[in-house]
Amino acid sequence: MKVLVPVKRVIDYNVKVRVKADNTGVDLANVKMSMNPFDEIAVEEAIRLKEAGTATEIVAVSIGVKDATKVLHTALAMGADRAILVEATDDQENDIEPLAVAKILAKVVEEEQPGLVLLGKQAIDNDCNATGQMLAAVLGWAQATFASNVEITPEGATVIREVDGGLQTIKIKTPAIVTVDLRLNEPRYASLPNIMKAKKKPFETKTPSDYGVDVAPRLEVVKVVEPSSRQAGVKVGSVAELVEKLKNEAGVI
Repeated sequence: MKVLVPVKRVIDYNVKVRVKADNTGVDLANVKMSMNPFDEIAVEEAIRLKEAGTATEIVAVSIGVKDATKVLHTALAMGADRAILVEATDDQENDIEPLAVAKILAKVVEEEQPGLVLLGKQAIDNDCNATGQMLAAVLGWAQATFASNVEITPEGATVIREVDGGLQTIKIKTPAIVTVDLRLNEPRYASLPNIMKAKKKPFETKTPSDYGVDVAPRLEVVKVVEPSSRQAGVKVGSVAELVEKLKNEAGVI
C-alpha cells in the first residue's frame, strides 16, 4: 500500500510569533521555519507502517513556496521515499487556503493512487483544521480525524480518535484520509547518513497549473492582533469575597 503524506512549512513552534506593526499579518522576516509538528507525526506514522510491512512506499508532498523544499528533504531524511513540491506561490506570506490545497492534493491522489493519506489534523500557523476533511469530501473517501492510534487491517483501518469526552474507536474502509493528533507517536530525528541519502531520493516539482487548480485566495485578512496580555491575579481575604469576585467580576458563576 502506498501512503501519501502532505506536509506544510510553518514557523517553528519554538519561535515567538510577532505581529507586524501595521497589523496586516505575522512578521516572517528572518524567522526559523520548519515542518508543521502534526505533519511530522504523520510522516513518522507512515514510516512505522512501512517498517511493519504494511506500507510499500511513502510519498511526501508540500504545497507552497520554493523554500518548502527543506521541509520535504526533512521528510525524505526521516524515511519517505519520494517527494513532490507544488510551487503555488512566490510570496511566503501568501498562505494557500485549505480548499485550494485539498483540490491539488486530490489531483495528486488521482496520479499516485495511494491507499492511505496521512496528514496533520491542523497547521499551527492558521489552525484551520480543514484540509483533511475537505480532501475527503472532494475524493468521496472515508475519513478519520484526530487519530491517536491507527491500525491497518485487511478490511480497512481501525482508528482511535481523541474527542472531548475521551476516546472513540471507529472502523473505516480504505482508501481513506486520516488526520493525526499529538499523541499518536513521537517523531524520530533524522540521522546524518539519512540526511545525505535524502539528497539522492526522487524529487519532483510542479505548479498548480499542472493540476488545473486555481489557488487565488477567497478570503481576505482584515486585521491581525496579538492576544491580550494576562492580567495579574489578586488576593482575597475570605471565601465570601472570592465568591463575590467570581460572580460579579469574572462572571463565571
